[in-house]
Amino acid sequence: MTRIRVLLVDDDPLVRAGLSLMLGGADDIEIVGEAADGAEVTALVDRTRPDVVLMDIRMPSVDGLTATETLRGREDAPQVVVLTTFHADDQVLRALRAGAAGFVLKDTPPAEIVAAVRRVAAGDPVLSPAVTRQLMAHAAGDPGPVGIRRSRARDRVAALNEREREVAVAVGRGLANAEIAAELYMSVATVKTHVSRILAKLDLNNRVQIALLAHDAGLLEETDTP
Repeated sequence: MTRIRVLLVDDDPLVRAGLSLMLGGADDIEIVGEAADGAEVTALVDRTRPDVVLMDIRMPSVDGLTATETLRGREDAPQVVVLTTFHADDQVLRALRAGAAGFVLKDTPPAEIVAAVRRVAAGDPVLSPAVTRQLMAHAAGDPGPVGIRRSRARDRVAALNEREREVAVAVGRGLANAEIAAELYMSVATVKTHVSRILAKLDLNNRVQIALLAHDAGLLEETDTP
């Protein structure tokens, strides 16, 4: 059995100890290192080669957002799961835009954190449809340069064909693959193929970024129009 290699990054030693205890008890997970600040992450990743990094957002020197952006810019990037005390704050949203595969709350039950690590290692995002919709609502309230972001997003999604665009919108609505398959009258395998093509065409890391790009381009608003 291939074990999932996990790196823990949090400035609170008690949090790291708790995560190490709960994850270390799983037969298929190995804790390969710990860091107390984002400044230590790059060197530790080079040394330990983790599959998944559990990353705290708020740290004193280099925060988790900066560390996530640095890691996801690498060719051999590990998956990153953000650790947070908030469901959908601005920093979580920015981390997801940077390529994090999802997030878990620090008070999440141990079994769910273990399951989240397994899902991310398998290439699935750690965001339920309900949380995806919550993030979309949060993004809608972002006071940033909406016009510029929308224009850039629309230029990018123009590369998609009609079917891929439909799938991207469904992902943006928080639908799971089986739900997309039922709604668009295709197999789950075909949905997965379309998602993979969308990721490749738009140079995105995961379906969370597809959802955010669909929102930025205004595609979700178009589906709400009578």
